[in-house]
Amino acid sequence: MDSIVVLATTSSGNILDTLSKALGVVVGFLVAFIVIFWISLIVWTFRDIRSRSQDLLVQVLSTLLVAVFFIGGLFIYMILRPRQTLAEIYERQLEEESLLAEMTERQSCNNCHARIESDFQICPSCGQKLKRPCPKCERLLELRWAFCPYCATNIAVQSMPGMAMQGMPGGPGVP
Repeated sequence: MDSIVVLATTSSGNILDTLSKALGVVVGFLVAFIVIFWISLIVWTFRDIRSRSQDLLVQVLSTLLVAVFFIGGLFIYMILRPRQTLAEIYERQLEEESLLAEMTERQSCNNCHARIESDFQICPSCGQKLKRPCPKCERLLELRWAFCPYCATNIAVQSMPGMAMQGMPGGPGVP
């Protein structure tokens, strides 16, 4: 009978040793996972704050917040971090500049402020004269131009032929 009691204690001792070793391995894996997860959160926070801010102090403090307070620090960081990344801000600024450039490119009538195209001779809304064709090359010219930049025609002389002829001796205006 004594041998049965000794055998039972020996087998239960072996089971406890086996369970203890297995539990040690599980705890070791759990600790390793938590350490790796903690380090990966620190790295992710550092990369995320670098994409959102150029301020070195903010980058260091955000990373330390997660390093010291772990999950709680991550939640605090997620609440306090800037909403947009620097790339998103840059993209939005480019879009705004593009829209502004497009708006300034579009011409409008000086009289009624309706949108006009660059090749309109008159405003389709109010009839205001916008441009005139060159008498020689037929290209559209600004009203204030005295010369055609395309064919070098003197528009001032061409537009008032009667006045130029009247001033000359022997012209049609002189008897």
